[in-house]
Amino acid sequence: MTPTHPKLTGKLLIETSLGNFLGDKRIRLLEAIDQQGSISQAAKAVPMSYKAAWDAVDDMNNVAPQPLVHRSAGGLRGGGTELTAFGRRLIAFYRALEQESQLALEKLTHNLTQSGVADAADFQQVLRKMTMKTSARNQFAGPVTALKEGVVDVEVSIRLDPQLVLTAIVTRESAESLGLALGKDVLAFVKASSIVLVVEDDDKEVRISARNRFRGIVARIHAGPVNSEVTLDLPGGRHVLTAVITDDSVRRLGLAVGQPVVAVFKAPSVFLVAID
Repeated sequence: MTPTHPKLTGKLLIETSLGNFLGDKRIRLLEAIDQQGSISQAAKAVPMSYKAAWDAVDDMNNVAPQPLVHRSAGGLRGGGTELTAFGRRLIAFYRALEQESQLALEKLTHNLTQSGVADAADFQQVLRKMTMKTSARNQFAGPVTALKEGVVDVEVSIRLDPQLVLTAIVTRESAESLGLALGKDVLAFVKASSIVLVVEDDDKEVRISARNRFRGIVARIHAGPVNSEVTLDLPGGRHVLTAVITDDSVRRLGLAVGQPVVAVFKAPSVFLVAID
């Protein structure tokens, strides 16, 4: 019997201006949304939780140059979710690229086996260790539009949308290491726990030192035993921002879906990744 050799297989992860998180599971979610017309049904088909599906859609829409998913709320039919034309083109591109990448892996497996350089399983283990993930809930992408250099730090402005500019502060060493320059595309990450929500009072002027202040509308509140996750729709209709605050804060602020709030976070709490 001819001995069988390990076969290199992999999940395609696209690293473009869309970010480094567009992989097989999220593509399958987009395909299911296109088929089902419902994010709850699509989540069951993948499968993944309803909340995880919404989070994935928010993340993808946040960094894509065009929306991938369009959501309609309410109405006689109760609203729905549909894939955009751009979303369908992205799926087709991903599947074509996936097929080509698998052919390349099969060729590599054959060459390794013939040459006896190393076992394919050795490379699979290395690749798994090299996979990078981040715990930051909020991920955005955009070009650098301004750099303000100080003695120690650099203030970086990133345009997410015509109406949205995010500000980060990094050390000069980090700015040089990332190769930051005007027009360079970067990914910006903000932990949900770093975001403070403010409900404005018409009778009082709120003054806050934090550099980033985004006005939004409460889209969802996911309550937990201690903390709640509050997701905001930002101006422009494409980006969302998620904050984690205590359940007591939700009650004290009187937060509800459809309510306008201001999300505030400091520039040093934003960390950047350069897109080559």
